Amino acid sequence: MTARLVAKRLRRDGLRPVARTVAAKAVNAAVGAWHLAEPGLPLREEDIVDPQSRLQSPVLQSPVPARTGRLRVGWVCTPPAPGSGGHTTFFRMVEEMEERGHLCTLFLYDPNDDDISRHEETIRSHWPALRAGVRSATNGMEGVDAIIASSWPTAHVAAGRATGGVHLFYFIQDYEPYFYPRGFLYALAEDSYRLGLTNVALGGMIGEVMQAELGEPPQAVVPFGCDTGTYRLLKPPPRNVRAGVVYYAKRKVDRRGYLLAKLALERFHALHPEQEIHIYGDTVTGWDIPVTNHGNLTPNELNSLYNRTIAGLAISFTNISLVPGELLAAGNVPVLNHSAFASGLLRDPDAVWAPATPTGLATALAEVVGAPGIEERAQTIAGRKRPDWSKTREEFARLLENSCASMPHQAPLHSLRGGRA
Repeated sequence: MTARLVAKRLRRDGLRPVARTVAAKAVNAAVGAWHLAEPGLPLREEDIVDPQSRLQSPVLQSPVPARTGRLRVGWVCTPPAPGSGGHTTFFRMVEEMEERGHLCTLFLYDPNDDDISRHEETIRSHWPALRAGVRSATNGMEGVDAIIASSWPTAHVAAGRATGGVHLFYFIQDYEPYFYPRGFLYALAEDSYRLGLTNVALGGMIGEVMQAELGEPPQAVVPFGCDTGTYRLLKPPPRNVRAGVVYYAKRKVDRRGYLLAKLALERFHALHPEQEIHIYGDTVTGWDIPVTNHGNLTPNELNSLYNRTIAGLAISFTNISLVPGELLAAGNVPVLNHSAFASGLLRDPDAVWAPATPTGLATALAEVVGAPGIEERAQTIAGRKRPDWSKTREEFARLLENSCASMPHQAPLHSLRGGRA
């Protein structure tokens, strides 16, 4: 839009319509540039493992020796950001093995850098209970009896870089092909379940999806849990009566429904302008309604926020996130989008399911905050007994120990190279 045309439009329409037009053109230009950009590959080209080549290798035909007693366990993950739910869940499994006397090492996989020193500082600061050593996966993963991958890129890394004679496992927290449109990244993520690792799914829904999509379920399933030690009803309760709603924003993770949440909360504000909208996680800007940005919160700070608010918007289009269970434990009502993937896992009577539309979610939130007896309802919700992570930790640890002691495995192929068949 030229300066002359802008001046003409200003005289005719005023500032706000012109500002919207300019902003829309800027967004369209940015979106166009984004569409032209190449998709990023979240692993190094040499770490792509071809399932067919790997499983046909003669090296894989010999069984892995049984391991008993104190195990040396390697855990492969990407560098964690503070507050990462997936890493927190994975690290709970590490802590359990450490408490059982096993020696654990984190192998961090950064496709762009072999120096993990800055990432170790993040781990020590935000997960202080971990005693595991921290090494780079790209500098070698020798000296372990078992390796556990945590995501599809790290499953490829474990399959390709682990030395022979090692038991390999994949702790699956979501059906990760669904993170992408149908294409190469989708196919690589799908291949991660075919690399010969022992697939262990977190929650039964992942197992059902794997059966439906791949024709084969995981070798094991462990239950989904909740951190009921951190997330709970505060005693004494906060002085003020609960008010407002809360939302965990992940702007660049479409499966967590950021755009849907934004539209839903804008409609909710029109219905209940007196209710404060609290945003944590990513800081949001450019909304047409007032919101309170909290940024990243510690678990204790988050529990306090949950105790001060009435409801939380918890959207997921794949496996359910940690948020709904944590909200419930704090007496907060989670409002979730209808999704066969997530709703099959959370059957709590206090969770509210709504159509995955802006109006559907906004209406559900409005009904929750407008219902009588908010404080009494919070007491009832928080008082229900819910499974914590202890059973998950115990079952996963026992699976590792028993598998390493008795179950025959195929040996991984060291430094396998190649593409898809």
